[in-house]
Parts: sequence; C-alpha cells; structure tokens
Amino acid sequence: MFESEYDVIVVGGGHAGAEATAAAANMGSKTLLVTMNLQTIGQMSCNPAMGGIAKGQIVREIDALGGYSGVITDKSAIQFKMLNKSKGPAMWSPRAQNDRMRFAEEWRLALENTPNADFYQEMVSGLVIENGKVVGVRTSLGIDIRAKAVVLTNGTFLNGLIHIGEKQFGGGRAGEKAATGITEQLVGLGFDSGRMKTGTPPRVDGRSLDYSKMIPQPGDVNPEKFSYLDTPVLKEQRDCYMTHTSAVVHELLREGFDRSPMFNGRIKSLGPRYCPSIEDKINRFSEKDAHQIFVEPEGWDTVEIYVNGFSTSLPEDVQYKALKSVKGFEKVKFFRPGYAIEYDYFPPTQLKHTLETKLVENLYFAGQINGTTGYEEAASQGLIAGINAHLKINEKEPFILKRDEAYIGVLVDDLITKGTEEPYRMFTSRAEYRTLLRQDNADLRLTPKGFSIGLAKEERLRRMESKQEKSREFIGFFKKTSFDPDEINPILESLDSATVKQSDKLFKVFSRPKVTMDHMLQLESVSAFVTENELSSEVLEQAEIEVKYSGYIKKEKSNADKLHRLENVRIPDNFDYSKLKSLSFEAREKLQAIQPVTISQASRISGVSPSDISVLLVFLGR
Repeated sequence: MFESEYDVIVVGGGHAGAEATAAAANMGSKTLLVTMNLQTIGQMSCNPAMGGIAKGQIVREIDALGGYSGVITDKSAIQFKMLNKSKGPAMWSPRAQNDRMRFAEEWRLALENTPNADFYQEMVSGLVIENGKVVGVRTSLGIDIRAKAVVLTNGTFLNGLIHIGEKQFGGGRAGEKAATGITEQLVGLGFDSGRMKTGTPPRVDGRSLDYSKMIPQPGDVNPEKFSYLDTPVLKEQRDCYMTHTSAVVHELLREGFDRSPMFNGRIKSLGPRYCPSIEDKINRFSEKDAHQIFVEPEGWDTVEIYVNGFSTSLPEDVQYKALKSVKGFEKVKFFRPGYAIEYDYFPPTQLKHTLETKLVENLYFAGQINGTTGYEEAASQGLIAGINAHLKINEKEPFILKRDEAYIGVLVDDLITKGTEEPYRMFTSRAEYRTLLRQDNADLRLTPKGFSIGLAKEERLRRMESKQEKSREFIGFFKKTSFDPDEINPILESLDSATVKQSDKLFKVFSRPKVTMDHMLQLESVSAFVTENELSSEVLEQAEIEVKYSGYIKKEKSNADKLHRLENVRIPDNFDYSKLKSLSFEAREKLQAIQPVTISQASRISGVSPSDISVLLVFLGR
C-alpha cells in the first residue's frame, strides 16, 4: 500500500496534526497524515471557539506565517469579539465562536486541497527506529510506513481514560477509542512520561432552555476577523448567553463529591489550573455563592449547546440534577454528560526548540503530548514541528522564534526551558514583550519570516508590505502636518484636555491619552488624507497604536536587544556541567538535563540563578 517513502508522517489529525500536515506539505514535503478517524480531522473536542486572551494572538501569528487556523476560523465563525478593548492594545485579544461541524469540514477540505498531502485512517501503534533515528511508523495492522521524519500529535489519546463519576473506560475522546503502544515504546527508549487530566462540560438541547432568563452576550457591532487574507467578515452573528450557578446548585453538586473521581482518588493527575471543573471551583472558592455559566451555540443550524463553565466528571445523575437548578435550565435535556479524561504526556524539556526530541533524531512532538492545553497552543506547535521537520530533512537552518518575536516563541521556550507539570495555557502575562507582540502586528512581525522559509505565499507578503507602507506614510503625515488651534480646541475641550494656543504638529496632540483616531478623523486634513489614500481600518489601527505607544515600543525593543546579546553566547553541544563545581547543585542538575543552547536560554531555567549564569559566562571566556 505504501511503496515509496514519505518525507514527513504526521500522527494525529487534531489541531496540531492538521497544522503540521499543512506546513510540511505546503513547503514541499510529501506528507502523510495518519489518524484513527478521518471524519474528525480538526475536531473541536471541547468548546466551539478559537482565540481569547493571548490565544487570539497565537491564531493571528499562525495565520501570518502561512498556517490555516485563522482562515478556517473565519470561514466557520458564528460570532466575533475583540476582548479587553478597555485596556491597552497589548491586551486586545480576538475570539470567535465557531460552527463546530463547519470548522472540521473546512479543515478537511483545506487539507484535501493541499498538494503533497496524503491521508490514511488507522491507529499508529509504534515507531520504526534505526540507529537512534526514526524512519517510519507501524500501524495496528502491522503495516510499516517509512518516512524521513515523524511528528507525533496524539492529543488526549495516548492511553486515554475517561471518567464519569465512579465509571471509567478507555477512550481518547467521547465515542472514540484510546491509542496504545506508543507510550510504552518511548518509555523503553528512555523518555520520561507523565499523566495529565482535562475535562469537558455536558452538551445539551438548546430547545429545552429558557433564554429569557439569561443575559444575552452578542458579538461586536463591527466584527473583525482573524486572517490577514481576504476571508469573509461576519454579516450576521449568533448570540451567546450568560447565566449563573447558585448556592442551591452548589449544594446539589456537593452531594456527589463522594462519588467524584477528583475527590475519591481515582484521578491522580493534574488538570488545567485556569479552566477548573465546576466541582473544583466550588471546593476552592467555597465563599462564592455563584459562578458564571456561558451558554454557547455549537453552530448556525444545530440545537446543540456547549455549557461553558460547567466542566465536570461528577456522576451523570448529579450533573443533571444540579444543572436543572441553574436559571434557564429548568427543563434541560442532555445530549451527553460532561467527563474528565486522563492521558499520557511527555515533559517537553526532552525536546529541542525545533520540537525535535533530543533522544530520537527526526522525531517531533506537538500539542497535548507536550503538556499543553488549548487548540491554539496545539496548532502553533504543529506548525513549528511541521516547518522544522521539512527544514531538517532538507538540511536547512532550523526555524526558531524568539520570545520578543512571537507568543509562539514564548510558548515553545517556556515548554523547553521550564517544562510543565500541569496543562500549560498561554496568557499575555507570560510574555515579557507583550507591547511588541500585539494581535494587530502579527503580519508585520512574522509574514516576512514565513515567506523566507517558503510557507507564506507572495500574496500575504504583498498585503503586509502594503499595510506597512501605508501605515508609515500615515504616521509621517501626522509628524509633518500642522493643526489649526480653532479646529482642534473644540475636540480637546470635549475631552477635558488642555487646549492649545498655537499651531503644532498633529503627532503631538494625537499622542495625548484621551485623543483617539475617531477624534482625529473629525479634522478635515486627516479625513481627506484617509479618503484620498483609501486607508483601511487595519492601517488606521496600526498607525494609532504606533503613534500612541511609540515610547513603550522603543523601550521594549531596547530591552529585547539586550537579551539578544546573551542569545548570541552559545554553549557547546553536550556540555558537561558537572565539571563546574562553582555552579549550585540544582543548576548543575537542571542544566545537565535540559542542555540549553544559549546563555539566554540557560538564564530562563527555573533554579538557575544570576550567579550561576556569571560562572558560565566566565568559563566561556565572556
């Protein structure tokens, strides 16, 4: 069946696997996606949404590099919101509610229309390894398929175990079997593995809910989109709704705690800290009488509803009884109960920054196998693994994003240098250069890089260059054009901002905190320039941020440049830290295990102090 060798085999068809397949294939590698079920490629296993705090920035970055997630999201969106608009632009995060079925369908169609991508439905039960290098995969039917590189994106399927109350059964997702064999083989090869847990809420029949008792949560009045390409903008949107739990609901849930796998010891692994189950919430925050529940439609036409905020592994009868006491859910009908799932993962300190494993050459890990949680985090790792698998087998330089270049760079660096013992989720607070890593400028930061490695197409680059050029011209216009005090003062007075007595450059008044682009567009010279040059809302937003935050942006760039000096101090491969007795014992142990590539990476490892870094610098002659 497989007479020729593939360049890259991707195992698993979730968000990481789909992006890895698209990246490797689009760069020119003959790629095979092997998955247990071709009908669930790009499946949204949990909530039907993409983006959110920091996650939205990641989707924009994937898109800017030439990945598919942003395009797929735009094509299947049913609602769009820009979160954190009341804060500074470094915190703005796009989020879309999606049609679950259309999202998966769009992914399937996009991959089928990708040249160089082949598909095969079967379980991969092991890897074919020769002389410390992966050379293919072995399926459950005993078929060996050879490849130059393999990307593992197994999600929650590795020895997956589903919990509902006191019941437990093997599975990688509701209605789908677990994957076996790979963990055992990797552990035999010397890999460390662990267990993690995640959960999902019940799905219910929207026809059984009373929305009049809930608070509508509409999308933005002027919705934006994720992709920098010409994808559709939403003309109509579906509302989500919000309701709350109550003391009565909490008491009903507590009645089932003795049968909860979380509290009776059946589940021993850690779940996501920032997405706790409802039983965890009422246990940890016992002083709270109510928690928010978001009622999210699963699509345009389906009646299925995702009950966001009610993730649980309690017995199904307890789930039902408690949910019936939530306002608006009095007559609720279940489609299926919530559940928790435990699965194997491999601590990511065993990887290089390319996501290639240190133990087995040409073997890459991406997604939840690395201990992350979230579609966006998984998709970005799949993209990086797919890119680097292609580059490695073609003997090209690896593609590594720095912490000041992308949230994806922060994510990978955190995983490799710090590892994780609980499901890792991206937040804006994890990025020290978040003023540089905004959602609006992902194309300016990353599209030239995506184009240079052969992933982003020329159309993307031309769009980015046009936006950049027009933004620069607009900012230049503000710097060289003067205002008339008689025209600007009424605007300043309405904002309780000090008026001006003489003419000055537009840039100066625009830099004031309360003055926005909308105010500037009231000036005849500004509105004429915008009309004459046909400036898009993207260009207006870009220019406004550059003008108002130029001081902060310069400061962060300066800090990043200082960091890059340490990035240039490389540590020899397989360096023996045991020789350096001046290092602390903890530093020696962790540096030996992680084998950082640069002094900068070494400085970010937990337990490595500034004095340890000084010792290393002295030893390296710096």
